[in-house]
Amino acid sequence: MNLSRRRKLSSHVETSSMNDIMFFLMLFFLIVSTMVNPNVIKLMLPNARSGKAVMKQTINVSVDAAGKYFIDRQPVAPDGLEQALGQRVAGLEAPTVVLRVDAGLNVQKLVDILEIGNRLKIKMVMATQSQQAAGKG
Repeated sequence: MNLSRRRKLSSHVETSSMNDIMFFLMLFFLIVSTMVNPNVIKLMLPNARSGKAVMKQTINVSVDAAGKYFIDRQPVAPDGLEQALGQRVAGLEAPTVVLRVDAGLNVQKLVDILEIGNRLKIKMVMATQSQQAAGKG
């Protein structure tokens, strides 16, 4: 005689935490999807028969180890740099100046050129040499 009760097996799965997990996943994907391209506006642009590519014009300002200034390989006096640079960028829509300053020069010369660019409201970028190219030469 078997007096023990038979236990029914329950196949119930707890799913209460699934709601929280799905909520956090949805929140995560909503936040990430807005951060991918927040300032992009999709437009269908009109077609044109003749196209002209607008390229930003760069101007090179160089200072060699002797302290001589050049604008696009044209020598310029240090006192006349601001005036010459102002004449050179006049009429350009978005001029960019690439600064090529010798590594052995005083930092003050670089700061002086950057102040000139700030007064003229010109975007300035400093050119550097990669470590691979420096090791070869």
